[in-house]
Amino acid sequence: MSALRRLLPPKPTPRRVAALAGVLAVGSLPLLRTWSLQWGTTESELDAELPGDDLLPIADHQSTRAVSIRAAADQVWPWLVQLGKGRGGFYSYDFLENLAGLDIRSTDRIEPHLQDLAVGDPIALAEGFDLEVAMLEPGRALVLRSPLGSTGPAGPPFRFTWSFTLLPGAVGTRLVVRERYQYLARTAALVVEPASLVSFLMSQQMLRGIRERAESAAFLAA
Repeated sequence: MSALRRLLPPKPTPRRVAALAGVLAVGSLPLLRTWSLQWGTTESELDAELPGDDLLPIADHQSTRAVSIRAAADQVWPWLVQLGKGRGGFYSYDFLENLAGLDIRSTDRIEPHLQDLAVGDPIALAEGFDLEVAMLEPGRALVLRSPLGSTGPAGPPFRFTWSFTLLPGAVGTRLVVRERYQYLARTAALVVEPASLVSFLMSQQMLRGIRERAESAAFLAA
């Protein structure tokens, strides 16, 4: 028995187990980052030039996320038009947003008084942090961007676009959401990379929230 024990590898110590777990965790970070930036997409969607891309021809950071919705594009569109704080909300984790003091309330219905939207209109993400409507193609694309002139010493160290594109799907509609950042300072990545993780958490739930609402409304209308 003692001879057999000598042939067996030594039992790993807790320190070695912890070190191995740390190596595996660090090694998996690039894969997790890529997955979070491409959640739900197809290769063609990742490679596609989407509405709003030309507003930031050079992007230092980009995410593209998508979901299939069993509803027509014109049944999904009203939910996009009313996005925003003080409007229809973001259909995500309201309780997390409100823990941060954002005072977000997502509606479960289409609000007729929120359906009028025009290029140049402000869309609030939080108190004192607005985007503006840069492009509007009813039934197809809504593009928001950081307002021109909002950058500078007191503003964020990046330019930003947030696009929502409706494409034909195998069944119903594909909703593809893309974020693009152009860095204006060396420190921009220190802000954007952590924010991108939060964005993934909230965006994947937002996509599910839009899907659930649009599919329920389409079912009731059928």
